[in-house]
Amino acid sequence: MRVNPVNPKDMNPDVLHVHQEVVKLITSSQGPVTMLDKEGALVGPFPPMFRFPQFGIPALSFVRSLDNHAILSKKLREVAILTVGAAYGARFELYAHEIMAEHLGFSLRAVASLASGICPVELNQEESIAYEIASSLVKGKIISDSSYNLAKDLLGEEGVAELIFLVGAYNLLAMVLNGFDVLP
Repeated sequence: MRVNPVNPKDMNPDVLHVHQEVVKLITSSQGPVTMLDKEGALVGPFPPMFRFPQFGIPALSFVRSLDNHAILSKKLREVAILTVGAAYGARFELYAHEIMAEHLGFSLRAVASLASGICPVELNQEESIAYEIASSLVKGKIISDSSYNLAKDLLGEEGVAELIFLVGAYNLLAMVLNGFDVLP
């Protein structure tokens, strides 16, 4: 880890406000994933985001807007997030979202497959197209017309947009995690 967690007592008021908002959000949405250290500082992608708030806070705002306007199911979102984490080998992203996927009801086999970059056979049609789109994007490919149109039929135009932006956001998070060598 190249940046240590930032103790809330060492934060300026603006960063502390964002820290407190994130704590509220994750305690209601992250289920069994441990995101706070013993001093109450956020771990994972948050230390570099709070250490460099001029970059990290706008990134957090983007991710939060995806959560605030989510129309896709949590399971479908986890498929996309784990696909991104697997593509980049982002250890903290995989740690947190393997736990979340299991918490949401994915089998251990499905979680292991997604974390290895493999599409599990048990995914439903919507989850499978989410995997296909996320997998194409993390490989730097343009989504084929047939995949885009199927996704649009299954998820709606807003759902496809959310999926594409979600993949982009978690690409950013994976790069931050890898760049700062963030471990679980």
